[in-house]
Amino acid sequence: MEEARRYFTYVGTSIIWGCSFIFIKESLGFLTPFGVAFGRCLFGTIVLFTIANIRSVSLPPVGVVWLRLMVVALCINVLPGILFAVAETRTTTILASIINALVPLTSLFFITVVFRDEHITRTQELGLAVGFVGILIAFGVWNGFGRNPWWAVGALLLAVTLYGVTFPYIRRHITPLKLDPIALSTTQLLISVLLLTPTFFLDGFNGHAMTWRSGLSIVVLGAGGSGLAFMWNFHTIERLGPSIASTVTYWSPLVATVVGIIFIHESLLWYQPVGAAVVVLGSAIGQNRLRRRPTPPPAVLR
Repeated sequence: MEEARRYFTYVGTSIIWGCSFIFIKESLGFLTPFGVAFGRCLFGTIVLFTIANIRSVSLPPVGVVWLRLMVVALCINVLPGILFAVAETRTTTILASIINALVPLTSLFFITVVFRDEHITRTQELGLAVGFVGILIAFGVWNGFGRNPWWAVGALLLAVTLYGVTFPYIRRHITPLKLDPIALSTTQLLISVLLLTPTFFLDGFNGHAMTWRSGLSIVVLGAGGSGLAFMWNFHTIERLGPSIASTVTYWSPLVATVVGIIFIHESLLWYQPVGAAVVVLGSAIGQNRLRRRPTPPPAVLR
């Protein structure tokens, strides 16, 4: 039962985050990027507060834990929430999801090169190189940026870089605290709402009327993508380790592509799935997932 629960949260997070890209696109129908980031954190906070109250989970006292979670909030909610919304004003949800699949590689980079929690191996170096080639293919680099302005591409790359920082940071500074994942997720989102409130009141709406579709999208994006999924992600990090948790992004391109084509009729260029496959291959190589016996997560994470 416990084993099934571990992978239920993993699969559920993959599906919800894969659908998040279309919800961002739809929410931009009446919200600015600041409004999208604020809305998803607000509705996520409401959901998690409700769950915390039902389960009688108390939030950690204001202090060092809140300061550490502020870093997580900035790197995984506030800034990426704005950056992905900014990018999707000019890019497709399919491209955004493919770039998001770089997270395991950016996570690996920060774990081995920046934080130096592990020594980088030749296999990991190969994985990083293959992933980089994959992203160039996904962009169709021979066409320049194509229809994608450089600043939108830069916003996507910066967002996944911030995600990559977060996984090893959580492992080093949050996981050892052994706090309830619901309490951590709720506090993290509450901090995000507080940080984003000024930007929402200054520039939250774009002047267009809200439709049922755009309104429902921001609610589902917040309640699911920034609420339940982040709580599940903490569970996955705690039970399976940050390297496995970061691979939920493997499934995002597949889910986002199917949803984008069916519901908003986005076009799929031949080199995008090829690039996505190479990115996933690079991530698998970098994390030794092509071996018969994958390297287990560090003992400290179990």
